This record gives sequence, C-alpha cells and structure tokens, in this order.
Amino acid sequence: MHALDILGDPVRRRILELLAEGELSAGEIGEEVQREFGISQPAVSQHLRVLRESGFATVRPEGVRRLYAIAPEQLESAAAWFDPFRRFWQPHLDALGTELARGRRRRRLAAEQQTEAATEEAGTEDAGTHESDIDESDTTDPQEE
Repeated sequence: MHALDILGDPVRRRILELLAEGELSAGEIGEEVQREFGISQPAVSQHLRVLRESGFATVRPEGVRRLYAIAPEQLESAAAWFDPFRRFWQPHLDALGTELARGRRRRRLAAEQQTEAATEEAGTEDAGTHESDIDESDTTDPQEE
C-alpha cells in the first residue's frame, strides 16, 4: 500500500496527529477516535494495525498496555513524494514568510519608537521646573536672602 493510501484515511491521519504529541496507549487513542468519529473499538484497532504494519507507527508492550508512537521514516518517505510538487507552493510560502517577518519588524520598530518617545518625554519633564514644584507656603523673598 502506498504511503498516501495510508494517510488518505481521516481516522488514520487523526491517530497520527494524536501520536505526534507523544506516545499513547491503545486505550487512549481508542477513546479519542471513538468519540470523534463514532467508530467501534475493533475498528480503531484495525486502523492501528494498518499504521503498524505499514511502518507509520510502532508499538511496545508495557504491562497489559500497548503503547503506540510515530515511526518517522514512513512519514519522511511520504513527504519525499511531494518534492517534485513543492515548486507550486514553496514560493508562495516563502513570500508569506517574508511578509510575516516584515510585519514583525514594523511592529518591533513601532514599539521601539514609542518607548524612545516615552523616555524622551519623561526626560523633558524631569529637566524643567513645574508650577507644582514651587512651594507656595515659602514666603521668603529670594532677594532678601
């Protein structure tokens, strides 16, 4: 069976998404997939078997539990199948990355300018004497001193 045939099934894709977060027991996978897709536990077991036999998942026993994990080699071979087609979307993704970087840079520069303006404004306020700084209770004439 071709890798994309395996990945074409939404239940198997969801199982792989769950396993991408880390190792899970068959029971944990079953609960989630049964809840989301409304399929039986034997149907989940069948999907796990297909993933295991096709090399997309590994299983190891731990006591009475069976723990599943992603086997990355098959995913890498599936990704390699897309290589000849990347030229159709890669330039668009690169352009998107450039625009996102420009936006981050503009926001960073604007924040820096706001910080500088606030710092300058605070410095100007500290340098001058304000009416609130004058003690009106002091009735001494400065020329008398």
